[in-house]
Amino acid sequence: MPRTVHTEDFQRTTQVKDTEYARTIPCRKVSISAPLHWLALGLNDFIRMPIISAFYGLCFTAAAVAIVQLVQWQGTHLVIMPSLVVYMLIGPFLALGLYDASWEREKGHKPSLLHSMKAIGRNSTSQWAFAVILVVAMIFWMRIAALLHALYPSVQGAPLIDFAPFLIIGSAVGAVIAALIFGISAFSIPLMMERRVDVMTAVFTSFNAVSQNKPAMIVWAFIICAGILVGFATFGLGMIVVMPILGYGTWHAYHETIYKKHHP
Repeated sequence: MPRTVHTEDFQRTTQVKDTEYARTIPCRKVSISAPLHWLALGLNDFIRMPIISAFYGLCFTAAAVAIVQLVQWQGTHLVIMPSLVVYMLIGPFLALGLYDASWEREKGHKPSLLHSMKAIGRNSTSQWAFAVILVVAMIFWMRIAALLHALYPSVQGAPLIDFAPFLIIGSAVGAVIAALIFGISAFSIPLMMERRVDVMTAVFTSFNAVSQNKPAMIVWAFIICAGILVGFATFGLGMIVVMPILGYGTWHAYHETIYKKHHP
């Protein structure tokens, strides 16, 4: 005999445990101006946590300066991509300390440098798995770039029109890959740190949140790219300020966009 359907069947919510593998945690819709709010909150955290900000800012700066120096010493652009792969590998782990500091302030606790450093080891298995995903994606990007180099004019002093296929196709492919990498990484690391979820849950949740908030995330991606460009344009010194602010801002972006654990 068919089961009778009651109204409360549609009103009942089920609490899903964080241990469930490869699920998608719901997200909120945010306005296109939300990234400016995240940036302001990041700046406020930067000012209120000078020691922690300076420590991680100097770490990011040291890595950026090393890349700039390596390119200058080698005298070739061929070392730029491998260096960026290394930077993408260590960057998310350094950012964990910044996320933890913002999280501690959010909870009304007093952030400490030691506590933030311990956050780097929280859920390390999933974090390392995600780092490997980023490295594989960057290597794939490098291989695609090498193939596209065949479109580069072989004649010196070629007219600008001859560069069009290389520039148009290369830019289009690069934009697609960059968008995919940004989509899976925008919220993955803070989610793995706070809720200790598996790497695929973090990736699916991040990509879904970015997809549901395209206008705001395009603005946020532009802010991040502009900040990193400023950092490298100042020979890495600008990273002392830029990276902590962006790190704190990313935490606030995560908490405003992804539903919290106890308030689904």
